Amino acid sequence: MLAEDSVLLREGLTGLLTRFGHEVAAAVGDAEALVAAAAEHRPDIVVTDVRMPPGFQDEGLHAAVRLRERRPTLPVLVLSQYVQRAYASDLLDSGDGTGVGYLLKDRVGQVEEFVLALEEVASGGTVVDPEVVRQLLRRRRDPLQRLTPREREVLALIAEGRSNSAIARHLVVSEAAVGKHIGSILTKLDLPPAGETHRRVLAVLAYLRG
Repeated sequence: MLAEDSVLLREGLTGLLTRFGHEVAAAVGDAEALVAAAAEHRPDIVVTDVRMPPGFQDEGLHAAVRLRERRPTLPVLVLSQYVQRAYASDLLDSGDGTGVGYLLKDRVGQVEEFVLALEEVASGGTVVDPEVVRQLLRRRRDPLQRLTPREREVLALIAEGRSNSAIARHLVVSEAAVGKHIGSILTKLDLPPAGETHRRVLAVLAYLRG
């Protein structure tokens, strides 16, 4: 399900997702219509702009958070024109902490990356735009003081939604080395034990919430 006030972008996203084999149950232009349509269609994932009519502030984000209060496991991918730390934090705090994404609208132009991010969120993963990660890392150093530079680099790559193998390729190290870095990160951030599927979510939330 799509919520975007720009008709051109809304139609463009609908066509793009259809081309990649996804069914768009509804495409709406304001936050209230999003809430109503989500109740009617119970979509597999919601993609919404942050700023929506009537105030063009954060109506889309609040609608997404409200939907996840009603259905905590509902995957939501939020699109934003600019990096807003509060928006990212509010979204990551919603629902059960899984199946959330925060991307800048520029990322939509990188079609394959956008579709991969959508599918990752739909499957319960967490995806945060690399530019959002960089700005949040610069602003929130305190929770990361105990991490080494390499561990912070691994944590940023985790937040971008990369797998262990993808991180290993990016850093030109073994997957075993990546696993050791992740274990060290979880220990230093005092994260509780969790299943493998939640380790990345816990790590991302730890430094974004600070």
